[in-house]
Amino acid sequence: MKHSSKDSICVKSLDLLRKLTLAGFVLSVPFGAHADLAEVKSKGLLSVATEDDYAPFNFIVDGKPEGFHKDLLEDLKAYAKEQKFEIKQDILPWTGLLASVSSGQYDVAFTGALVTDERLRVFDFSPPFASAQHFYVKRAGDKSLSDIASLCGKTVGVQAGSALLARLPELKKMMAEKGCEMGKVIEYPSYPEVYADLANGRLDYAVNALISVNDLVKTRGDVFAKGIAVSGPGFAAWPMPKSSPQLLKFLTGFMDHIRADGRLAALQTKWFGEAFPDMPKEPISTVEQFHRLAGMQ
Repeated sequence: MKHSSKDSICVKSLDLLRKLTLAGFVLSVPFGAHADLAEVKSKGLLSVATEDDYAPFNFIVDGKPEGFHKDLLEDLKAYAKEQKFEIKQDILPWTGLLASVSSGQYDVAFTGALVTDERLRVFDFSPPFASAQHFYVKRAGDKSLSDIASLCGKTVGVQAGSALLARLPELKKMMAEKGCEMGKVIEYPSYPEVYADLANGRLDYAVNALISVNDLVKTRGDVFAKGIAVSGPGFAAWPMPKSSPQLLKFLTGFMDHIRADGRLAALQTKWFGEAFPDMPKEPISTVEQFHRLAGMQ
């Protein structure tokens, strides 16, 4: 299977952009004016950055925000009001969102960010609000794929430079335990291109996080089907600078609040297709802690 030179250039350009973006937020950490909760209360405002093209977390319908975070933002505003400050939301493109938080332009990223080793070197994460365990996707009606052994030697598609790509070694290990090896891995600039090639038969299967897979099958179940898990647990949570421990405590309290009154489970079911009662209830602050929670030790 071959891809055009244009595809290769796109992948390389995306990789460069991602590296520059990462370098930007890493280098900005010592110089950013990061606000902790006392400063937030002093100015009466918590600034949150969201995105608009990541269904079902954040997206736009008829020019208006929609999704899990749009609904949950109202709960966050009410919770913050009890502590005498307001929430200010700005919608940013994903490519600059984490850099804006790490540099101090915003206090927290209120979106479906996946917890990764790389990000934990810059951010602390609130208790997770959704599973990001990785699952495989196949063409609807493809009965040749069912278990891990059936994936051996097949061609898989994944987004270049993504958290999904970083955890493919777990699938390789699962295959090794079955006495076989992973086939060719094709990296793409974005998932729409992955799914297009899966649909037309250029790929045998794709790997993505659970919420994205559920959303795909919900909207395009005539074309795609959900397979089984191909990684240990993964987590979606809100990142904030490591210099904001009291803000982390505030958001942990917010998660405790919406979990206790059933709001979290209701919104998870509405937007993700299922609730996640077994998610960790603690914030995630270190790589070692993340590996323990994700079974990666």
